[in-house]
Amino acid sequence: MKMTVDFEECLRDSPRFRAALEEVEGDVAELELKLDKLVKLCIVMIDTGKAFCVANKQFMNGIRDLAQYSSKDAVVETSLTKFSDSLQEMINFHTILFDQTQRSIKAQLQNFVKEDLRKFKDAKKQFEKVSEEKENALVKNAQVQRNKQHEVEEATNILTATRKCFRHIALDYVLQINVLQSKRRSEILKSMLSFMYAHLAFFHQGYDLFSELGPYMKDLGAQLDRLVVDAAKEKREMEQKHSTIQQKAALQDFSSDDSKLEYNVDATNGIVMEGYLFKRASNAFKTWNRKKPDHIRRWFSIQNNQLVYQKKFKDNPTVVVEDLRLCTVKHCEDVERRFCFEVVSPTKSCMLQADSEKLRQAWIKAVQTSIATAYREKGDESEKLDKKSSPSTGSLDSGNESKDKLLKGESALQRVQCIPGNASCCDCGLADPRWASINLGITLCIECSGIHRSLGVHFSKVRSLTLDTWEPELLKLMCELGNDVINRVYEAKVEKMGIRKPQPGQRQEKEAYIKAKYVERKFVDEYLLSSSPPEQEKKVVSQSCEENRLNVSRLGPEDHLRASSLSSEGERQDSSVYLDAKHLNPGLQLYRASYEKNLPKMAEALAHGADVNWANLEENKATPLIQAVLGGSLVTCEFLLQNGANVNQRDVQGRGPLHHATVLGHTGQVCLFLKRGANQHATDEEGKDPLSIAVEAANADIVTLLRLARMNEEMRESEGLYGQPGDETYQDIFRDFSQMASNNPEKLNRFQQDSQKF
Repeated sequence: MKMTVDFEECLRDSPRFRAALEEVEGDVAELELKLDKLVKLCIVMIDTGKAFCVANKQFMNGIRDLAQYSSKDAVVETSLTKFSDSLQEMINFHTILFDQTQRSIKAQLQNFVKEDLRKFKDAKKQFEKVSEEKENALVKNAQVQRNKQHEVEEATNILTATRKCFRHIALDYVLQINVLQSKRRSEILKSMLSFMYAHLAFFHQGYDLFSELGPYMKDLGAQLDRLVVDAAKEKREMEQKHSTIQQKAALQDFSSDDSKLEYNVDATNGIVMEGYLFKRASNAFKTWNRKKPDHIRRWFSIQNNQLVYQKKFKDNPTVVVEDLRLCTVKHCEDVERRFCFEVVSPTKSCMLQADSEKLRQAWIKAVQTSIATAYREKGDESEKLDKKSSPSTGSLDSGNESKDKLLKGESALQRVQCIPGNASCCDCGLADPRWASINLGITLCIECSGIHRSLGVHFSKVRSLTLDTWEPELLKLMCELGNDVINRVYEAKVEKMGIRKPQPGQRQEKEAYIKAKYVERKFVDEYLLSSSPPEQEKKVVSQSCEENRLNVSRLGPEDHLRASSLSSEGERQDSSVYLDAKHLNPGLQLYRASYEKNLPKMAEALAHGADVNWANLEENKATPLIQAVLGGSLVTCEFLLQNGANVNQRDVQGRGPLHHATVLGHTGQVCLFLKRGANQHATDEEGKDPLSIAVEAANADIVTLLRLARMNEEMRESEGLYGQPGDETYQDIFRDFSQMASNNPEKLNRFQQDSQKF
């Protein structure tokens, strides 16, 4: 350890020691100024950041208001709602960042200044005091006359005591200096490292959030491109229509409005004719209001066997004639105005004026035709009313149809929350959780989901149950596990340890609890690793090996080597690695459960520290993912991949999961592995890649998938990552295969059926 001030020099109290002290004291004073300045800047930054979060939240609320305003446009509303929710998460991440900054920079450095620098100052004061006392003792000792023996002895004793005290205080002061110089490095670096880790977690959270949002944004961008093209097309069509109408209008006689001469008594909306008419006042003066023509010009219509008018579109119609069957219509030539006609009923009459003679004739004919039609339909009116009032079978059909729509429209949230325990947050118990950890198979509230994101994707992969698109295999994975299953493993010792689960709103308690639960796995009971009795497990393993032999025997003569290896694997399994349940290897537990399609048992093995890429040395270095392929479960493969399984890890025969899935004809698994980046060019020890294996087996579905994947890979290499015309088609085809593998797997079993014929 390098010392700033030497202890030996301290005892001699040499000029070198005094110079070193002066240098250190000046350095510490400057350090204190720098730290005070940094803490103040940190406080300003935190306050500014909080103000930014407040402004950002207001902006996000503005986006939500715009989304609610756009409720009639489903695309805009959905997009804005999704974006506002993502921004809300980023605000939460910002808040966490500022809290961690306050703890790492402000709190730690302030504590260093208040505690350690204060101790240094106190030690400095004591040293200066005792140093002054020593100087006084030296002076007094020097001034004593030699013939005064009593004063000489007294001065000598005082000097000796003072020197002893000085050395003690000086040594303590030097120790404080050296400790301070050493500690300031660790304190400054520790606070800055904590600050940088907080930023790292913040950017990881943002990256994960927008990585999940990326596909949706890409689809929205493609949709916007189509909308731009459609808008340009519609603009051209409207311009053409505008030009046509403009040409027609140029040739039109504006003295009359022929466009309003049409009427239709069989109109679907019930309006026979409509248009503007002037109406004479019905008071005693019978006047036309010339000063305010808008007071007498109304929008008239003949509908539902009535003559009505309204001033504005939103106004309720005013009924002029309640029943046209009781009315008559006639020309009016004895009034001062032109183009007038009168509708007369037994109780009142109404004088109206059209804009032209043609319009007057059209209105009169429309009223007359409506009157005649009303008389003809009088006899059928009661029959129509009876039909309307009687029950119809259509209501039952519509009810069944709505039920089918409801079932088809069942959301990921509804499906996942039906699993036991999933109706409340797995960690704090808050009701109606809207988030999920897809690699753990649990549901979470928004606050706990933010904490899970901060753990990193190697511990928890968070996805929204309402905002994100859910693949069928992921939904099945969530339904196979659930909060109750996972908590039986990860909270096995909570009650024994007397630990209380955090409540909603307890942010710091939640962070500590979730870290202890999933990262440190403090509550997992290491002595409760599930295992069947040895005899039962031998039976299961022997049976699984026998099934493997049968599967391989159907593949043809080219796979005899694999059959023999599986046989030897079964013999070794029957005679080894059956340990006591308390000492069972978690990797072996995961290996066996992967074949048995037992997701709860697999989750338990991972909780006990199983390596997801564990290789069984006694079975050709097969991995749990390869066992999942042999077991034939797509959901099991998805679970392992979500928990970090290597899709390209191969056994001693050089075959990875993609090879085995191709050999067995598991189309859904092939599709899944290709989507997850499996190397389709890798060859086994016989020099065969998956495509050649699929061609030999004449499996058309897998051959199609592999060739499509290669074509897409070549397009990416030649044209770059973005903008290839084949990418969208490629993704659509793989999406269809994934849907079929999850929902209709029997359609993809042609290979197995054909192989059984031989």
